[in-house]
Amino acid sequence: MAVCSSCRLALRRAVTTTSRTPHHTTARSLTTKPLAASILSKPSWSVRSLLPSSSSAAPEPITPAQLHHLLRLSALPLPSTPEAEASMIATLQSQLQFVRAVQRVDTRGVEPLRAIRDETPEARMENTVGLADLEDVLVREARVGHYQRPKRVRDKVESEAEKWDALGTASRKAGRYFVVQSGKKQAAEGSD
Repeated sequence: MAVCSSCRLALRRAVTTTSRTPHHTTARSLTTKPLAASILSKPSWSVRSLLPSSSSAAPEPITPAQLHHLLRLSALPLPSTPEAEASMIATLQSQLQFVRAVQRVDTRGVEPLRAIRDETPEARMENTVGLADLEDVLVREARVGHYQRPKRVRDKVESEAEKWDALGTASRKAGRYFVVQSGKKQAAEGSD
């Protein structure tokens, strides 16, 4: 895979910066922000460069039967016209060429992405939960039972909403319940 001119220039700058530094410098000092900023200041490639062009190799042949099979597997409708079918085949070929270009990237020595988060030491320290962070939670626990297992002590919430008398406006009540006059009894008496 050829290296684009922007990447080649950034690599050349990195090599010249490395060769000028004294031998007592550490690897961390070689990866300074200005170098990273110079590499990342301009994009070195685009998605358009991975799509088919007139100078690129011939696209993978896809037959209409293969397209119909893929559409059936995907539960998508078959193309209604030959032009639509040709357009779908061309789109599929460009997508396959893009995938093949991504697959050709050399990833030897690159660690797999475990999570999308900040992996710097500062971020790890910020995300680490320690005993000092849990002190206020541990204070709200009580030891219960023979084995002294911790149990969370729930705070009792006193609010005006809980003191509301739901039966205060009821015209008829029976203990803690509303009494609703049903029309069934009156209808049965009226039909007799």
